[in-house]
Amino acid sequence: MTMTRPLDGIRVLDVTQVMAGPFCAMLLCDMGADVIKVEPPGGDSTRRMPGAVGTDSPSFNAVNRGKRGIVLDLTHAEGREAARRLARSADVLVENYRPGVLTKFGLGYEALSREHPGLVYASISGYGQTGPASGKGGFDLVAQGVSGLMSITGEAGRPPVKVGIPITDLGAGLFGVAGILAALMARTKTGRGQHVDTSLLDAGVALSVWEATQYFSGRGVPDRLGSAHRMNAPYEAVRCADGYVTIGAANDRTFERLCAALEHPEWTTDPDYADNARRVTNRAALAARIEAVLSTHPRDHWLALFEGHGVPSGPINTYAEVLADPHVLARELVVETDHPTLGRIQTLGTPIKLSDTPLRPGRPAPLLGEHTDAVLDGVGFSADEIAAMRKRRAVA
Repeated sequence: MTMTRPLDGIRVLDVTQVMAGPFCAMLLCDMGADVIKVEPPGGDSTRRMPGAVGTDSPSFNAVNRGKRGIVLDLTHAEGREAARRLARSADVLVENYRPGVLTKFGLGYEALSREHPGLVYASISGYGQTGPASGKGGFDLVAQGVSGLMSITGEAGRPPVKVGIPITDLGAGLFGVAGILAALMARTKTGRGQHVDTSLLDAGVALSVWEATQYFSGRGVPDRLGSAHRMNAPYEAVRCADGYVTIGAANDRTFERLCAALEHPEWTTDPDYADNARRVTNRAALAARIEAVLSTHPRDHWLALFEGHGVPSGPINTYAEVLADPHVLARELVVETDHPTLGRIQTLGTPIKLSDTPLRPGRPAPLLGEHTDAVLDGVGFSADEIAAMRKRRAVA
């Protein structure tokens, strides 16, 4: 039986740059969609990030693999007309311009959905398409601050820090994918597409599940706890003789196993640690006791002991260790591709495993404008029309 991918036959017009939008469209590409990446004449700005060779960079490849690339100047009337024609042939359009910009170009949802009622039009922005701040531009760092993430990240009493990864960018991309898939499913029932709207701010707030719960339940404004968990204890990084390990003793049974491994069974009957609620209240004192024991041996000793006792734990790996980990490699989370200018490169594989229609990371990201002629030819432009538009710099 020939194996297909879930979105084979779906065409996506990717009118995005940098991170959130390209990441969203790349995941759709991994699922089998034919994704056409539309770039301005100078290219997506990530093409010029560190490690670039000409107009190609590892950063651009990381969120644009598998796509076909076309250059259109959307400030040019002919460039906008080419985009409209491409949109009429697409199932999905993904964009991450500031709200209102594409509407001014005649490429907003209302205009394109009149021409193509089945179009699923996804907008990923800094603050969303509605609300008093909707007109603002968005950056992950700013969204992490506005959404509250920076107020709960880092150590108590220390300056706020951002999450180490661009979590609101990536989160918005993931929510965008979820919305697009839901809209495509709804289209099978109604025949109509719809506007999918999500943002970096939405992602940051939506991911704050425990923090919002703490506030809503009247237990105060969440603060920074370092690596600790606000609902469970002990559940944090603890120092050993030669570094740190993480311990996830998030319920009474696991806590009993931890105490047995540490040879302190009396902690299970200590009134301060008798249940999870009291362990959370006395988190700092409990962590200090655990650390006093762990400091007597190196982390490998404790990891082996915890494994034997069924206590969830792990090392704190560097990315050099992560990307060489046998389990990570077995999960095909590191893949290699040949790039025409960057050479043999490694990228991250897909974390989504499907049994019947597996996802397959595709070819490397396109060169700037690599597929312009083929894509335009595919929607009915003649060779002469393409040459004329190129001469007038509407396409490249």
